[in-house]
Amino acid sequence: MDKQALVKEAIAAREKAYTPYSHFAVGAALLGADGSLWHGCNIENASYTPTNCAERTAFFKAVSEGCNTFSAIAIVGGAAGLPISDWCAPCGVCRQVMREFCDPETFEIVLACSESEIKTYLLKDLLPLGFGPQDLEVAAQKEANAQ
Repeated sequence: MDKQALVKEAIAAREKAYTPYSHFAVGAALLGADGSLWHGCNIENASYTPTNCAERTAFFKAVSEGCNTFSAIAIVGGAAGLPISDWCAPCGVCRQVMREFCDPETFEIVLACSESEIKTYLLKDLLPLGFGPQDLEVAAQKEANAQ
């Protein structure tokens, strides 16, 4: 799937956002390594902390259905009910979730402020020195060697 098509899917996902408090709607389209596509939107809650971002919604849907390898995600966002007009980058928590399932050297994060204005980043560029599963393996190995 090309980047522009992935962005169109993210724009469609944004339409389902539930944002009665911030009125900031975000949509995400997550591309599985096998070509599967997973949509996500942000879902707010009156007590705020249970709110879930669009990116995590897409990841959690995919993983809960058995898909856990990914190649790219497109993210769009902006004031609900208005056309997208600015860039919307993933928050730190979403970047960390991406790091759990994605290779930071190859996973692409596609941001768009319109269907034609697109920027692409690698996860490693948006989450330098991210903490991932390999870090726990290294710590366990060090502990085992110390014993």
